[in-house]
Amino acid sequence: MKASDIMVPKVVTIGPNASLRDVANLLLSNGISAVPVVADDGKLLGIVSEGDLMRRAETGTERRHSWWLKMFATNEELAADFVKSHARKVTDVMTRNVITATSGMPIGDIASLLEKNGIKRVPIVKDGKVIGIVSRANLLQALASAAQETGTQRRAADSAVREKVEAQLNAQPWTKPWQLNVIVRDGTVELWGVVHSRIEKTAARIAAEEVPGVRAVKDNLLVWPEVSGT
Repeated sequence: MKASDIMVPKVVTIGPNASLRDVANLLLSNGISAVPVVADDGKLLGIVSEGDLMRRAETGTERRHSWWLKMFATNEELAADFVKSHARKVTDVMTRNVITATSGMPIGDIASLLEKNGIKRVPIVKDGKVIGIVSRANLLQALASAAQETGTQRRAADSAVREKVEAQLNAQPWTKPWQLNVIVRDGTVELWGVVHSRIEKTAARIAAEEVPGVRAVKDNLLVWPEVSGT
């Protein structure tokens, strides 16, 4: 399996001049922990995560060094802490050296990338632009969906079905494509991710069932109010 087989192709992104309040609202409303930062032309500039918003002056959580720690801290370190606590724009707090992967990277290598660098997700890029994202959750979804490896023709057919199901779901006004993931094995579609009501959950299953080539649909979707209430 490759990154293209499990990645979420519709990615929530944000611009470098957005406010950190905008980032916080975006992360909360979409149930995600990080968001790629892109330029107007779609080029990846960086990534900003919930960890970048933990030490803030507004909430009284900025890092406070004792006098003796300040003696050992460099001016650069102290300045960096100030920026993290007081900056107003994404561009000032985002991580610029983003770890990325390509759509053809084997998911075993993706897992190693996440583990080695202690990150939760990796943007999938082509020509410098974000075309998808793979998270730890997507790897777990692949594990839960794992079956005996099939032949080349079957994999090609599954890939085509996956594209059709994604297109079908993306075309519906009630979906948020960046919260959904589709995995196909031997014509069986597994739906993963989050929806916001029971009726959306049912509608997503029916939409997938309508796609030619789909043999069966396994609905693993979670309803957001129920998830957030646990």
